[in-house]
Amino acid sequence: MSVYENILKALKKGKIHMTLIDPATSGPEGSADIAFEAYRAGTDFIMLGGSTEISPEILDRTTDLIKRKMGLEIILFPGSSSMITKKADAIYFMSLLNSSDIEYIVGHQRKAAIYLSETKIEKIPMGYIIFKPGMTAGRVGKAMLIERDDTKSAIQYALTAEYFGMKMVYFEAGSGADKPVSEEIISKTKVKLNIPLIVGGGIRDSATAEAIARAGADIIVTGTVAEKTSNVYDTLRPIINIIHSITM
Repeated sequence: MSVYENILKALKKGKIHMTLIDPATSGPEGSADIAFEAYRAGTDFIMLGGSTEISPEILDRTTDLIKRKMGLEIILFPGSSSMITKKADAIYFMSLLNSSDIEYIVGHQRKAAIYLSETKIEKIPMGYIIFKPGMTAGRVGKAMLIERDDTKSAIQYALTAEYFGMKMVYFEAGSGADKPVSEEIISKTKVKLNIPLIVGGGIRDSATAEAIARAGADIIVTGTVAEKTSNVYDTLRPIINIIHSITM
């Protein structure tokens, strides 16, 4: 069964939690430790990557270390065409649809395409849309940030991704954002969308995670909160529990 099929299978049971880990922040060993504690806390998948540059060698080592500790599937979340390791299980082959720079819409993707064709990494096409405040992801990706109350633009971009044939849509407020994407935008987009909706950025506690999930997010991503806490398990466990308690 493919990673994407596993995601869809899990979604039939309820909401999904994914842990995003940036080796540029935590290093290979630290990233592996975070992944293991997130696994213990009940996370469903590990996302590996970030907005700042990470060498393939560091990604290779990080992936190896994570796989030695546990068996969760690892999905790459690359910030550029060079941030790829063939040791991962899948890659979000994503286009930053609201970037002002064609490199982030199709350029990096074009550069990585031949290499990816020669690997066994599963490619999951995804539309990536960044909202204010955007943080590093918005700055690096030169995003034309969507306002927190601009429901129309959010729906337009999400449906564009779906009609392009992409398998998922990712709404991003940016790692470390003070607030996540608004619940109203999530709920009004979800009723129009026929593919899974991922929401990340600004989700630091169980109350926020619950609100985002109940608004309609199928998959909730937390990253910064796991990287900054001194106790990953205790921090993530209540967040993951509340997400898993919500039925579709």
